[in-house]
Formats: sequence, structure tokens, C-alpha cells
Amino acid sequence: MWLIFAFVSAFFLGCYDICKKKSVNKNAVIPVLFLNTLFCSLLLLPLVLISRFSPDTLYGTVGYVPSVSIETHGYIFIKSVIVLTSWIFGYFAIKHLPLTITGPINATRPVMTLLGALFIFGERLNLYQWIGVIITIISFFLLSLSGKKEGISFHKNKWILFMIFASIAGAASGLYDKFLMQQFSSTAVQFWFNSYQCLLMLIILLVLWYPKRKNTSPFEWRWSIILVSVFLTIADFVYFYALTDPDAMISIVSMVRRSSVLVSFAGGVLLFHEKNLKGKAIDLALIIIAMFFLYLGTK
Repeated sequence: MWLIFAFVSAFFLGCYDICKKKSVNKNAVIPVLFLNTLFCSLLLLPLVLISRFSPDTLYGTVGYVPSVSIETHGYIFIKSVIVLTSWIFGYFAIKHLPLTITGPINATRPVMTLLGALFIFGERLNLYQWIGVIITIISFFLLSLSGKKEGISFHKNKWILFMIFASIAGAASGLYDKFLMQQFSSTAVQFWFNSYQCLLMLIILLVLWYPKRKNTSPFEWRWSIILVSVFLTIADFVYFYALTDPDAMISIVSMVRRSSVLVSFAGGVLLFHEKNLKGKAIDLALIIIAMFFLYLGTK
């Protein structure tokens, strides 16, 4: 069942990527990100209030949000910092790069997660997993060639580096998620890490963006900003719940979630009319093949 939840999360994650691109395109990134964290917190707030004032209503269900200790808040705050780092780098990259470039780069996170498991947890890759890693590296190289056709140099373009940093932080978050979900309530973690992100983004908004707002991209309200929060909340809710299963494997869950690139790639084609699709489609196919080998290697 946890694998089905991972696929459901991947679909909504792809929808989130599309709305995120729509929200930050020619728009101020920091206020968009702040509003996303605010709406994500507000969407879960009813569960917190019901759990507090009418606990019998949700007790024993995934929607119940228990009280957490100070120590647990510390663990969740670390999660917030990691995710927010990934988001800040990722949002700026998505604003300046085609979705058909950022999607496949983001799809390399499962490889990073596996490598993290290899070096941090002492896991060992088998033959299928090594094949998946090698194919992913090749697809990333070919993707850089596709980017050059659009004037995007992978080793000189800072937005590519931003996207890579975002992916690394996202992979670190995935490894940390497995620990958190086995220790604490998934819904409590989701609510509080969103709340901490909102607080941190408010500080960034007031200190870094607001004083210089007239010299940067102006902020424009778009309804897609709310959809970003809705799709992300659903994707994370299902994802966190999947990881509460003791049999859930973060390597497979992370890999399946990256299949969201199929949805975001389609969005880049249909909604944003991005170019050089033939070459990128080949790169995307290689990433999917790589994921298949990674899946075989973790069966």
C-alpha cells in the first residue's frame, strides 16, 4: 500500500511543479514562497484545532495531530531548514529555467538519496542499482547538451547550480524523513515544519525582500499560488503517511516520487510551450529507465 501512496504523491507533486512554475514566472519569488508556506500551514490548521478541542473525533486516524515535545520540535525545525533551503534554491531556478530542464534535474534526487544511504547508512548498491546510477548520470550529461541549444550552459549558468543545490537539499530531506516518520506523527511533523518554514520565510520577507522590493521583480498575486499549497499539502500528506509503514523503503519512495517529472514535463509542453522537446524526451526516457533499474535493484 505504501508504494501506491508514493505514486499518488508523485502525481500531485507534478501538479505542484506546474503551478509553482506558473506562480514564480516573472514574479517575485520570496513573497510567493512565504504565501505557500502560510497556506500550507492554514490548510492543516483545522486538523490541529480539532485534535486539540475535540480529540475523540480524529484520534486513531492519520488526521490526528498529537502534542509534541520540545525535543521533537527541534528535530522538526531541522527538517524545516533543510526543506526551506531546497525550496529557495529551487524556486529561483524554476523561475529562470524551462520546466523541461528543471524537472529532469529534480528527477536525479533518488540517485542522491541512494548515495546518501550508501555513505551515511552503510548500504551497498547491487548491480541493478549501479546501472540505474550510471544511466542517470548519462541522462544528466545529455540534458546539459539539450540546455546548450537554448543557451543554457550547465557549468556556467548559476540557475542550474541553484537547481542542483535544491536537489541535494531535497535528497537530504528525504533521508531525514525516513527517520522522522518512524519516530513521530506524520501529520504533526507536516504541520509544524510548515509553520516553522512560514516563520522563517516571514523573517526573510521582511529583512531581505521588502526593503528592496522596488528594485527587484514586483510581486503579482496569482491564484496558482493557492494551488501550489493545495497540491503540495496533498503530496506531502500522502508521502509522509507512506513512510510511517515500517516496510516502506525511502529509496523506492523517493524514486517513485520523482516520476512526477512526467507530469511536470507534460505541463512544460502543453502550458508553457517549451522548446527542444525531442532531445529532452530522450533524456527523460533515460531517467525513467534508470528509475526502473533502481526499482529492480531494491525489490
